[in-house]
Amino acid sequence: MTRKQRRLVLIGTSLGVLAIALALVLSALRQSIVFFNSPTDIVEQHVAPGTRIRLGGLVKPGSIKRGDDLRIAFAVTDGKTDIPVAYQGIVPDLFREGQGVVVEGQVEPGGTFKADTVLAKHDENYMPREVADALKKTGRWQEGVEKAGGATK
Repeated sequence: MTRKQRRLVLIGTSLGVLAIALALVLSALRQSIVFFNSPTDIVEQHVAPGTRIRLGGLVKPGSIKRGDDLRIAFAVTDGKTDIPVAYQGIVPDLFREGQGVVVEGQVEPGGTFKADTVLAKHDENYMPREVADALKKTGRWQEGVEKAGGATK
């Protein structure tokens, strides 16, 4: 084998290994991404019970009900559709009615969303892009109109 042929084999092998590594990294990233769904998306797509998803919107005013053993029930709304959520655990300090929220979990057969993670926005000026986009689609949120606490008018 000539020097030029060895160099071409080395370059070809290196490119093959790099392509395999890149494919593995992209596959891992694709599997770790959890997409955001609004309540309307979940209802329209008829999400099967037991499917793990991420739900986002606003905590519906008047829907928070606290129970024993850190149980809490509330509804997440995008202004068009509401989905009841059940969670057991400590909610973030900024969790309240009218607040932007993202919950992770699964839809139960009765239509209730059983959450295992609750995330609230971290300050008065931040709203997750997905939540803002979903609210913009329904006409409930506009740039520069957001009031303290996440409520819109």
